[in-house]
Amino acid sequence: MPIYNIRDLLAFPPGDNATETIINNIHFNRTALDFYNYTWYSNNTLSNGSNCWLAFDAFQPTMMANGSFINATSCYDPYFGISSRGGLGILFACLFGASIMFTLINLRKHGRLFLPNEKRFRAVGRRWQWYWMLFVAACGMISGITGIDVDRDYVLSTPIVLQSFFNYLMIPGILATVWEAVRHWGSWQERQIYDQDPFSLPQDDKRASCEFYIPLVFYMFAWLNFFMIIPRSWTAIEYQRSPQQQNALAKPSATDSRFKAGSFLAFLAWCTICYSLRHSIHHYKPRNRGQLNRFIGLLRYCPTKFLLTIPLLLIVILYDIASSFVWSVSPLKFDGGAGWMYGLGHAPIFLIIAIYEIWGYCDPNEDRELLKQRTERGRAVDAELRLAKKPSWWSKMSGDRRLTNEQRLKALTTEVGGGRATARNIERAIELGEMPPLPNPDEGNGGGEDPFREDGAAQLLGDRRRHTRAESMADSDGSSGRAGSERTLSTVGSRPQQVRSMLDV
Repeated sequence: MPIYNIRDLLAFPPGDNATETIINNIHFNRTALDFYNYTWYSNNTLSNGSNCWLAFDAFQPTMMANGSFINATSCYDPYFGISSRGGLGILFACLFGASIMFTLINLRKHGRLFLPNEKRFRAVGRRWQWYWMLFVAACGMISGITGIDVDRDYVLSTPIVLQSFFNYLMIPGILATVWEAVRHWGSWQERQIYDQDPFSLPQDDKRASCEFYIPLVFYMFAWLNFFMIIPRSWTAIEYQRSPQQQNALAKPSATDSRFKAGSFLAFLAWCTICYSLRHSIHHYKPRNRGQLNRFIGLLRYCPTKFLLTIPLLLIVILYDIASSFVWSVSPLKFDGGAGWMYGLGHAPIFLIIAIYEIWGYCDPNEDRELLKQRTERGRAVDAELRLAKKPSWWSKMSGDRRLTNEQRLKALTTEVGGGRATARNIERAIELGEMPPLPNPDEGNGGGEDPFREDGAAQLLGDRRRHTRAESMADSDGSSGRAGSERTLSTVGSRPQQVRSMLDV
């Protein structure tokens, strides 16, 4: 049958008789081996499809009558040493793991709010880039660690599937990382212009409509790439235990139409990122006339981090397209050369993350930058109006700025007079020795100070306007025969009494 030729099935070695076979100096009953469907393969393994045992060198399994084995070693146990695939996997696993720490630092720095959250510019929009970077770094760690078992296992099994699975899972993740960085940069440019003039960028024009549909187009391509590649049967990738298995099972599965379609969908998502960057520069940066000047303006106003990361992302996508057609460079081929997978797959992805980490460390928090711009605009307006900045002692002379509106009104009432506030002023005047002496009732109006005298009333009430109102009322009642009061106001006053404390009163 063809299946035997594919798996390199061999006849059992001869034994002492027709019902016996000797494998690695161990005698086996051929009848028992046939009954439990065990077969002998060219890689010196004994397997029945469910169990696989090593039978060479020091591995000498013994079969019991019930079909169980003792002193047996599974074919899927580590046997070989770590080679280039596992060594590079450890290196990139460490690099991706270290990047997670810096990503969390940048996430905290750029995700904090120092201004009220606005409906038009959500805080989560600036955090998505860092969320996707954490996802990509986690996938890179798992992919690199599982590469160790790919090298060490005697027979390929689950590790090659896990490494391939998380390797391809990084592609939509890194696409989303670069996309969110480009999209949020455009949103940040819009926010700065909107903060200067809220009416300069309406939300119902062609620009706003385009910014609404571009994310939908990108994520449509990104998710189609995910559904084309990830949800599938990965079992055929394990069948690389012989050249015949690779050509008959693994190669057709790794280069099928779904891998090809997924790689081209990733390229369309990359084109959407480029269009979004061009859209942001066109609407939020100064415009140039002529095709050459527009191209120069694109390079001039495009951030350096995008000039580095977008070509690196293109390298990842082109390698993905090439591996879907050429089996020899595919990351699914366990002996295809680790340089292709790590040099054109993992290395550009890690460089993209590292570049964003560096720029995230250098760039300030957006809310703080916006506050700084508002302060600079305020100073510019003051300079145009020739308004000088008040000195530091001005706030101390103008009263306590921490008072509430109600407390400030009460303080004003105290200064004007009336009610309990005036009573407090009288008590304070008595304690400070500012209270004029009271007249002696036995002496009449002729002796001592009159509290209704003009300067005494001003001292008592602290308000010249109230005294004027009292004087006008006195003038209106002049016909009532209050000549004594007028005579008293004209009396020459004596020296006021000095009261040091409440004990002297």
